[in-house]
Amino acid sequence: MQGRCSVASLMVLVVAVLMVSSVPSAQAASPRRQPTYYISLGDSYAIGHQPGTGSTPGYTVYVAKHTGLTLVNFGCGGATTSSILNSVGCPDVAPDTAGGMTYPTTTQIAGADAFIAAHRGHIGLITVSIGGNDVTSCITQSNVIGCVGTAVQHITTNVTALAQDLRQAAGPKVPIIGSTYPDVVLGTYVYPKDPGPASAITLAKESVVAFKLLINPALAKAYRSAQGSLVDVTKASGAYGSLTKTVQTKAYGTIPVPVAKVCALTWFCAQGDIHSKTPGYDLIGKLIVARYKAVTKT
Repeated sequence: MQGRCSVASLMVLVVAVLMVSSVPSAQAASPRRQPTYYISLGDSYAIGHQPGTGSTPGYTVYVAKHTGLTLVNFGCGGATTSSILNSVGCPDVAPDTAGGMTYPTTTQIAGADAFIAAHRGHIGLITVSIGGNDVTSCITQSNVIGCVGTAVQHITTNVTALAQDLRQAAGPKVPIIGSTYPDVVLGTYVYPKDPGPASAITLAKESVVAFKLLINPALAKAYRSAQGSLVDVTKASGAYGSLTKTVQTKAYGTIPVPVAKVCALTWFCAQGDIHSKTPGYDLIGKLIVARYKAVTKT
């Protein structure tokens, strides 16, 4: 009897072991989930450039953190609306760019398209920062508004093509959000002299007109053509405020409020550099996250 019980018990144990071993592990049953990606394209703003530092977290890391998406950054310092479509490789690669991608044998847009195609269904957001380098040279021209007007024609054509290309690659549901820039030219009010000469003050005033009536409407229209949208960084950074309303600052004395704001958010007033400081990039990030949440709200 004891022998028979022992054999029976052994058989039950063997069957139990076989049953347990036949059940796949949780890891085998549930393959590792593929990330949902956030694709960034554009110029030095897209890689968070700051003078003396190079690439910084910028706004893209802020956006990735607050959306839970995995950052993939194709940004290239110096990019224009033409080079992003037509130039092979990036001549100004910043190796420390968070999520940075290189594309030595293809264009920026083609590199992004290839990644999107390889991860179809796993793209959660696309942002683009482009157009600033198309108009930077206009600052030195005698007819600033005329120069910007001519540049805007090319910006409209190129960004429309870019946005529509991204829409075709990503499909109808992926948010595409473009961003414009702080009006750093307001900083000519104090840089390099305090207060700036009359010509610099005039230039500062013309820059507001250029952004408000030419550059930003053109960018907004281009992104809308592909069911995308534009966040108005120029407005959010205070550029459209009255230049007659002043504030006392430690560094520059009494200056217009919009000038003080651009001095706080960018490096132009201190160094003549067009790039944002960390608070400026954070502002862009907040605008993009808010727009992302608005367009993905169910």
